[in-house]
Amino acid sequence: MTNQSVLLVDDDGAFRRVYARLLTEAGHAVIEAHDRATARAAMAEYSIPVAIVDLMLPPDGSIDKGLSELPVLLATQPATKVIVVSGAGDVPHMLRAVRSGAYDFLTKPVDPDVLLVVVERALARYAIERQVETLLDSLRASQPAGAMIGQSPAFLEALRTAEQVAPTDLPVLITGETGTGKELMARAVHAMSQRRDCPFLAVNCGALPESILSSTLFGHVKGAFTGALRDRKGLFAEADGGTVFLDEIGDMAPGVQVALLRALEQGEIVPVGADRPVVVNVRVVSATHKDLGEMVASRSMREDLYWRVRGVELLLPALRDRAADLPLLAAFFLQQCASLSRDGRARSLSAAAQDALLEHSWPGNLRELRYEMQRATVLTGERLEIEPDQLAFVTARRARSVRPRSNDSAEAGSTLRERVEALERSEIAAALETSCGNRTRAAEALGLSRQGLLQKMQRYGIESA
Repeated sequence: MTNQSVLLVDDDGAFRRVYARLLTEAGHAVIEAHDRATARAAMAEYSIPVAIVDLMLPPDGSIDKGLSELPVLLATQPATKVIVVSGAGDVPHMLRAVRSGAYDFLTKPVDPDVLLVVVERALARYAIERQVETLLDSLRASQPAGAMIGQSPAFLEALRTAEQVAPTDLPVLITGETGTGKELMARAVHAMSQRRDCPFLAVNCGALPESILSSTLFGHVKGAFTGALRDRKGLFAEADGGTVFLDEIGDMAPGVQVALLRALEQGEIVPVGADRPVVVNVRVVSATHKDLGEMVASRSMREDLYWRVRGVELLLPALRDRAADLPLLAAFFLQQCASLSRDGRARSLSAAAQDALLEHSWPGNLRELRYEMQRATVLTGERLEIEPDQLAFVTARRARSVRPRSNDSAEAGSTLRERVEALERSEIAAALETSCGNRTRAAEALGLSRQGLLQKMQRYGIESA
């Protein structure tokens, strides 16, 4: 990512010259500041995606003053990713910086390669968050396809097809695994259609018995069955002029299939217990995770109904096939989950947590991702970044991999949590020793961010290699 403004704040002129040249050669526009007042003025004048800030700045050179200045600096542009650099690299100061809103903390002397990597990651995070904000603004403005987020080829192909078929009255069949967002796509088709001002009504065909589903879809007349105390309109009559979404149509009972075929072919329905049809003008959008072609072959679905509901088929890809969309989708869900956090601020994913997301197979697709982001937001507490430890699938995988050794009775008698913590403590100590105490390299070897490593070191009382 290039041509992005980076604010470099340090009272050491030599440091600024060296690193300004480094960042410029990497394609970034560098704005320099030598004290807190100049830094605040730059934040007020320019759009700053990333700021590299030394805590010990004039006039007092106090690290405590520098830490208290971070929220003031971010008040102008809260989205700015602040990378703190300081000669005082003790764990308490690092944690205070992160809790005050810093994106990362680097100890002087700063490795140039490490700085460039951290800056690129910060810029990528900034870009994702801005894109999510744009999408949220689109949703607030009720743009038709605003809720459909993604840039992977398979997803974009499905969305393009939806945009092409939406203005027509052709039936649409949305297929894909459970949790891939089929109802969301159905709502997008309705919102992009000429029926957008009329009702969109949905029903899960597998959740209701045949008699109740018939009444739900087509209505009934008073006395049609026990408990039918008055006439009732069905979804087809209530949605007249709009769209009916039949979720899990593959679970529809044979008797209801016959009535649905009549509604599609003749544009009329017969309420349960009625002796005359009712004309309706409804578009049907269906969804299923089953192979309807196989159901036709096994005669569990009528072939004539299959060709009527299929119309145009939209195949939604599984989340594991949308790796390019994962960071954006996760950030979108985290924005939605902001109200679950203690301070009402949206959390973000550390680099290690993003890597964990990409390695997971996502059997629950979008539903699982939304659940993970909700859970992680709550478990992160006061921290602003989510680490792998807050992801359910990561902790479950680690728990499965830990087994007591038969020749160690003390270990076998300990709790699972104690065994996991002992293993984690030893892995951190070994990584720090191998890296000669370099916390950045140790964090990379462990698949953690620097903040994640520092938090674990504090938890386990590990000061150095």
